Parts: sequence; C-alpha cells; structure tokens
Amino acid sequence: MKNIIKELIPYVIIIIVVVLFRTFIATPVQVSGVSMVPTLSNKEILILNKYDTSYKRFDIVVLNYGHDKLIKRIIGLPGEKVKYVDDKLYINDKLVKENFKTNTYTKDFDLAESFGNGKDSYTIPKGYYFVMGDNRNNSKDSRIIGCIPKKDIKGTISVAIFPINKIGKVK
Repeated sequence: MKNIIKELIPYVIIIIVVVLFRTFIATPVQVSGVSMVPTLSNKEILILNKYDTSYKRFDIVVLNYGHDKLIKRIIGLPGEKVKYVDDKLYINDKLVKENFKTNTYTKDFDLAESFGNGKDSYTIPKGYYFVMGDNRNNSKDSRIIGCIPKKDIKGTISVAIFPINKIGKVK
C-alpha cells in the first residue's frame, strides 16, 4: 500500500500544478466568430494570460459578457473620451494612431452620442474599458454592449498556438 501511494504522489503533484497553472496563470481559449478578423480568425487557439491585469490601450483581451466569452481590443481606458472621425481614433480630442489592421472602415461615432444622455461628452467610468473588434462592421463590442467593467476582463492574449501557420505573437 505504501508503494502505491509513493508511486501516485508525482501524478497528484502534476495534476495540482496543472490545475493551479490553468486557474491562475494561463489557459487556452478559442476564437469564436469573425469580429477580430484580420488579426484573429475563427477557431484559432490562443493563450489567455490571466495574471496580467494592467490593461493598456490596444491589448487584446478576453471578457465575460453574459454566458459568452468575447475577444476584443481595448480602445479606451478609464477616464477617457473616445471618438472616431474619418476612420481616425481620437482620445480626449487628440489623434491616436492605431498600430494594427482593421478589416473595415470605422464609422464616425462619439461616445457622447451613444452614452452621453444629452451631454456633449462622455467619459469612460473609473474601472471600465471601451473595447472593439478589429472587424468593425461585424463586432458586438462596446458600441453596442457598453463599457466593460474590469472585473469582467479575464486577461490578455499575446500568443497563438493553433493553427500551425499562425503560431506566435499576436499584435
């Protein structure tokens, strides 16, 4: 009996380490849909970094929305005003260059029009983020579902692991 327990200990340790790793550090996620095309494709498998909670503009994140997990890009940070004019991003009325490809033209919009409730400007609330898909004409994002609370963001994406021709860093 002692020998059996002694033989099982390494397997139990491996299982515990794997469970802890997937729970707190990283886990695979699969892209569902086309909202992040051309950056990410449907059924692509990525690694979710759960430990990274200092979200920056243009990070790709996984978030909970109802019963769904959505993959989007952070565009606006807490305390900022976001608008697009002529397919250009303005944060607090200053032009910000988007350093990634989008699949479509971004129609003009100002958060004040969507969320301002008659006010001339809208500031993203503290603890919330404005997210969008890279496929702007086919994305359920903050323009529709509103700003996302930080607690609903599960982590960042930086590495693709499947399919083989897509393995590597995600930008």
